[in-house]
Amino acid sequence: MSTTEEATVNPDGSTTFEGGAGADAGEEDFSGGDAGAEGMPEEIKGIDPAILVVLGFFMITSLWFFFYYRKNREQAESQSFFSNLDGEKFNLKLPAAVEEYYEVKAKVEESGWEPGQSAGKSAAAANGPHRILAQALMKRCIADIPLVQHIQKESAGMNKLYSHSMCSVTQWKAYQAAEAMVSAEVDEVRAEADEIEPGWSQVIWRQAMQYHQMLKQRQDMEQTAMAAQAAKKKEANNKVALEQKKVDDEKARVIAAEKAAKELIEAEEKEKEGKKSGKGDSGMKKGFLVGSGKKK
Repeated sequence: MSTTEEATVNPDGSTTFEGGAGADAGEEDFSGGDAGAEGMPEEIKGIDPAILVVLGFFMITSLWFFFYYRKNREQAESQSFFSNLDGEKFNLKLPAAVEEYYEVKAKVEESGWEPGQSAGKSAAAANGPHRILAQALMKRCIADIPLVQHIQKESAGMNKLYSHSMCSVTQWKAYQAAEAMVSAEVDEVRAEADEIEPGWSQVIWRQAMQYHQMLKQRQDMEQTAMAAQAAKKKEANNKVALEQKKVDDEKARVIAAEKAAKELIEAEEKEKEGKKSGKGDSGMKKGFLVGSGKKK
């Protein structure tokens, strides 16, 4: 059987159908789900996209500030480290042999020597002004060798640090000043060598390096010999100390034995005296008892 259904439009826009005996029970609501949305929990409704954008912006900004601050701190620490690294490394001074050379030169010039004057082949030339001045210049050149080696050793490293901005301006300027001073000294020695003997400037630094190595080897040998002598002396002293300790230990043992024997003898004498005094007391007591019995 079919039943007649009537469509009713509700005030909220929904439509219901009524008809027959089961109209009330079969009523349906086609409101589009608005009523169901009102009863949905808050966490199911979702988050506003604007809030997500703001949170993402703050997170990205915080991360950027964190890495920026850490990078700046690392750079500051690196600059501080390299600016303080070996602060006195390039505080160089020319050796005293430089001034000594010019003093010798002034004296030989007063004696009549002139730059470029040959030594000649006479026997007197061995002790003449030319030879004295040449020896003074060689001494100066040998004394300059450690400075030249120091600058040569540090040159590559300092240029690399400067190219990577890993050294301070002050340290770089100190290195440049030291390098310029040493370079000027090298050129000055060569010029003085040519004044003493033309062409000597080509070989004087090589000769000075050879003499410097010879002197260094001799110094190392002397230090090694001194160290060996000191070790030998220390070993001898240790041996003497060990022998003396043995003697002292033997003396202490004898003294301890004599003391123990003396204490043992004294103890035996005291024991004997104690026994003797014990017998005398018993005799006195016996006489005392006998005397008391006679009176009775």
